[in-house]
Amino acid sequence: MDRALKTLLERKLGTSMEGPVRLRQDQAEIRIRPGDLPQVMRTLHDEPELRFEYLADLCGVDTGTTFQVVYHLWSDVTPDWLRVIVDGIPREEPRLPSLTFLWKGAEWMEREAYDMFGLVFEGNRDLRRIYLPDDFVSFPLRKDFHLADDVARSPGGGVRPMERAGAPKDADETTLRRTSPGA
Repeated sequence: MDRALKTLLERKLGTSMEGPVRLRQDQAEIRIRPGDLPQVMRTLHDEPELRFEYLADLCGVDTGTTFQVVYHLWSDVTPDWLRVIVDGIPREEPRLPSLTFLWKGAEWMEREAYDMFGLVFEGNRDLRRIYLPDDFVSFPLRKDFHLADDVARSPGGGVRPMERAGAPKDADETTLRRTSPGA
């Protein structure tokens, strides 16, 4: 754990963070509000003491009540990765600023989060679906997304025939795998 990074983050970001810096093995974690995203990320990217110039990943999270966006950053000045969690994005208007002005590669990651969660990244010049067809009307990684044959609402009691386990019709004792001890 890079305790010097923790001290530096606390000094540079101060009140922009919600809560303390968390350190776990080779990773530091901070939480911020959606409105602080551009300023915090610019500081992390541009400050000579920090230089988080590599955005490894960006992903959405649906907590059931709000959304989060998680950024994984790397810098050559610390052995630790940095996880930045943008917390409290409202479900009714899931919008936050695009970070393509800092990392051009964020464009595709933001498109994926838009396609799967409906998170709108304002300023992304090509925010459109990346996996699903353009006429798809829902977002499959949201907690409120249901498949047409959702097992909770299926008349079959939650088990579709293709999910039932059983032995092949023409199997006999010699072809079945034995799982009991001593068999």
